[in-house]
This record gives sequence, C-alpha cells and structure tokens, in this order.
Amino acid sequence: MAERTLQQILTQLRSNPGLPYSEASTLLSKAKIALLQLKAATPGAPGTTPQHLALARDVYEQGALFGIRARNPEAFTRYVSQLQPFYELPTTVLAPQSSSERNKVTGLYLLLLLTQGRYAEFHSELETLSTRAKEGGGATEIEGDRFLGYPIKLERWLMEGSYDRVWKAMKSREVPSEEYGVFSEILTSQIRSEIASSSERAYPSLPISSTKSLLFLDSEGAVVDFARQRGWLIRDGHIYFPSTAVTIEGEPMTAGEVEDEDEKEFSRMVIENALGYARELETIV
Repeated sequence: MAERTLQQILTQLRSNPGLPYSEASTLLSKAKIALLQLKAATPGAPGTTPQHLALARDVYEQGALFGIRARNPEAFTRYVSQLQPFYELPTTVLAPQSSSERNKVTGLYLLLLLTQGRYAEFHSELETLSTRAKEGGGATEIEGDRFLGYPIKLERWLMEGSYDRVWKAMKSREVPSEEYGVFSEILTSQIRSEIASSSERAYPSLPISSTKSLLFLDSEGAVVDFARQRGWLIRDGHIYFPSTAVTIEGEPMTAGEVEDEDEKEFSRMVIENALGYARELETIV
C-alpha cells in the first residue's frame, strides 16, 4: 500500500513541475510518511529493498527540484543533505541507472554554492565528484555533462573575469534546464556589481550610453538609478567614477592609494570584453 502511494505521488510530482510549492509540500509530506512505513527514509535499515531505496531517493530529488523552482534555497539544501547518503550507496545496493536526476540536482547545488559565494564548498564538492568519477572510470565525463559542466564553466569564467562568456551562457541554449534559469537573476546582479567595480578601477568616466550596454540595463533611467546606488556622479551625459588615481592639490598619494597597473589593465580587459559582447547583441537585434 505504501509503495503504491509513493508511486502515485511521484507520478503527480513529475507530471506537474509547475505545481504550487504548498501543494507539492503536502504531497512530499505524505511521501515521507510512506517512506517511514517502508523503513526506507534513510539507507541502512535492515530488510530495505533496493526498490524502496530508489523510491526514497526519487522523492528527495523531486523535493529538491520543487525547492529550487519555488526559490527556496533552504528547502533545496535540506533535500540535498537527505540525498547524499543515497548517492553514496554502492551500485550493488542501488543501481545508479535507476536515477535520472542525480547530476541535475548536483549541478544545481554547485550553482547555488557559486551564487552564494561559497567557493571553498564549491571546490570541495567538485573534488568529491572528481574522486568518485575517477573511481568509476569516468573522470573525463564531469565537465562534459550538461548539468555538471554548466556551473563548472561559469565558476571558471567568473574567476577569470570573462563576464561576457557568462552572459552568453546564461542567455543561450547552454542553460541545461528551467531550474538552472532560476539563478540567472542572481548571477546577473553579481556580474553587474563586478563590472561596476572594474569600471571604477579602469576608467575615470564613461558615457551613460556605454554604461547602459556594459551593465545590460534596459534604459538610461535604470543606469541613473544604478549609478546613484553606487555613489557615481552624473554630469553632461557621462558617469564619473570615484577616482583613486589622481593627486590631491599636487600632493602625491600614498603607496596604499596608488592603483596597481596590472589590476587596472585586467579591469580594462573585463570592460572591453563585456562591451564587445553588448555590441554583438545590438548588432543581432
């Protein structure tokens, strides 16, 4: 009876990905009760069958996906924690081919860590994945997987300052699924902030029109609002950034106040790449 209930709930959840989170939570709660009846809520209970363990894993995977769709990172993280013991089971206990969502959920977790700036945990998770892949003879498949490879590439480009490549990835068919698109708004905000910081380091001023393209904002009014939030000065169609590379009344600045030329050059590279991509988009449109 409990097994049939689980099958029915999973069918409902999979066939209705747009189900309101409150309704999905009710179904997931019923599923967890059924799992307790089958003694399959966690691995390790004596007498639990591989089929029941697979059902438990499938329930938690659906819970994780609904958590992301509802933009509820706490719920998503809880389900990921519940999934880890199932993902660590050997193939003799739980056949991996019975799951179609493992890489998807893991990739989403990597993306969550990335958008929250938890880089140490991101690389720790990545190292764990690499170790498991090597043990299974599939080390080269991680970055090639569309779900796992997406956050890995984004993280590398963000560290390189290749924000134009991140923009392209977020705006193209490279986005693996609808759930991954949930993070686009967060990443967009982060990239705008990074490009703004690079602009401040690289140039004394920029035209408002260029800044609009640079930050991928919809209007010059949006640029003005953003500039005010950053404390930028707006005058005669230009934005003037707080300068850290000028002298004050002829007095030289201290060593700590002088901009490193390598950092400035890197910032200019970031700006040129982002502007180049913005011009490409305008040409296409």
